[in-house]
Amino acid sequence: MQLGVHITRFDEPANEIRDELTSAAHAAEAAGVDWISVMDHFFQIDGTDAGMLEAYSTLSFLAAHTSTVRLGALVTGVTYRHPGLLAKTVTNLDVLSGGRATFGIGAAWFEREHVGMGVPYPPVAERFERLEETLQISLQMWDPANNGPYEGKHYQLAETLCLPQPVTSPRPPIMIGGSGERKTFRLIAQYGDACNLFFQMGPEEIARKLDVLRGHCDAAGRDYSTIQKTIAGAGAAITELGLDGFTEQMRGYAKLGVDLVILIPPAGRPSQWIETLGPVVERLNDI
Repeated sequence: MQLGVHITRFDEPANEIRDELTSAAHAAEAAGVDWISVMDHFFQIDGTDAGMLEAYSTLSFLAAHTSTVRLGALVTGVTYRHPGLLAKTVTNLDVLSGGRATFGIGAAWFEREHVGMGVPYPPVAERFERLEETLQISLQMWDPANNGPYEGKHYQLAETLCLPQPVTSPRPPIMIGGSGERKTFRLIAQYGDACNLFFQMGPEEIARKLDVLRGHCDAAGRDYSTIQKTIAGAGAAITELGLDGFTEQMRGYAKLGVDLVILIPPAGRPSQWIETLGPVVERLNDI
């Protein structure tokens, strides 16, 4: 099992954020962490006025200060960027990171930031339609043999040219976020390479969710084993359970097929917490 870190808060003064992110990146690689992600939001989702950086410029900065960790947004709301520009942005991250980008995408949900920033927030059914078209557009843009037009209900592209193509072959992996059993899981089965659930759901609920996903894979003719199963949750679980207890909990999730756990650092400077993760990485790598 691999360990990832999901940095969600930027509480430092603005002139210290750069150095803190650099320290967090270096600490993650020194500890053997396999993944670093950030939220793709404009406002903090907890209702506070804490700082929030734009996701893809932050990931590009992290790419310049790392060499091994995989990088991604967990996850981009489909409403935030035009699909063609989003695919180009993810491609750019993949090229400049040397093939370490994951394309995290979801249907979007945080209405406050849409209203606040003047971003259209269509009804949920339309957002899922747009999500599927965005996935189709991205796959077409990452197909060097198909630079032709795309004609969808919501998006029309005269060309799907994307040069340079991604470094990752055949393309960056697609992680579709969300736990919706009818729409999200169908899209994962049809287009995704990874799913992401919250480990606070508990092993029984996650097992049930994964069974539903397996059913969608069967219906789509997709090999369920080719989808990476990931879980995310608060890093405070290590303190609450202790290293032994946390390891045992993750061992249970590994039996369900989960191979990446992504932890959110507690409040404070994330670099200082990430520096302590070496023993956790060793324990999880042994599972």
